[in-house]
Amino acid sequence: MKKILLLVFVIFCSCNSNKKEEINSKVQLNSQQILPPQPYFLDIKVNDVKLEKPVFGDWLFSHKEKGQSFEQFVRTKHVVPSEQENIIYLKPIGKFDVLQLKQIELVRQYLQIFFQLETKVLENVSNDIIPNHARRIGDVGQEQFLAGYILDDVLKEENPNKRIALMAITEKDLYPKPEWNYVFGLASYRDKVAVSSIHRLQDKSLKGADFNLCLDRLLKICSHEIGHMFGLHHCIDADCVMNGTNSLVETDEHTLRLCSNCQRKLNSGFKYDNKKRLLELEKFFKENKLTEGLELTKKDLKSIQ
Repeated sequence: MKKILLLVFVIFCSCNSNKKEEINSKVQLNSQQILPPQPYFLDIKVNDVKLEKPVFGDWLFSHKEKGQSFEQFVRTKHVVPSEQENIIYLKPIGKFDVLQLKQIELVRQYLQIFFQLETKVLENVSNDIIPNHARRIGDVGQEQFLAGYILDDVLKEENPNKRIALMAITEKDLYPKPEWNYVFGLASYRDKVAVSSIHRLQDKSLKGADFNLCLDRLLKICSHEIGHMFGLHHCIDADCVMNGTNSLVETDEHTLRLCSNCQRKLNSGFKYDNKKRLLELEKFFKENKLTEGLELTKKDLKSIQ
């Protein structure tokens, strides 16, 4: 390690005299590579809803984030699909009922449309893979799993064919560390793995309107976390699925839609057909009676006609 650090230091020193020229050159090169937005992104920008000033309890009230411009995104190293890595995987952990399994399948369908990448569900595994030292009883008597254990000791061992992102879904509550009560999910963007819990997303049961409410929340959380894996930072400009949230109430207030800038970021490396994606989203929302998502998608479709 000392030799590596010394080598880095020597290289830095040897290049220091030309540092300013190199930086200017790189900035100029990057500026030439960044093309103006395509008409699609300009057309749908009219549907972006500016965020209101944050109030106490909101994510942005307690987290002073700077945001991420399109230029910052493209100049920062991030994951881009390739022939070797282009499949998103979901890994169910636990004992799910029929309606929960239906939701996981709908999440798979949605992510495949949202990211325009093949998405598969791996074989369900038992809760027995979580050892006693990574479990505890929560504040209201519910069993909780240590989210970090799932990331480090379960998901890192998984290497399915052409994996670009892997997200576990559990029916048990999660906690990130002893002093925290719970967490909805946790992710390691470097390792491209994440875990989300259904436990707190359903109010009573999964029957009737509660099914769609839970599904809406699950779609938001999963697309948000996987969006981070692909280099998207929290959006601070418009109502967007990449907005940070402090609570389930705030999650419900935010939209399923990616704003025009975040759509442009995602599309810059994925190169999918934007209209095809919108039409597939429209069909999904209509079939699953997700009214808000359907209305937002129709607005974007109308704007590009």
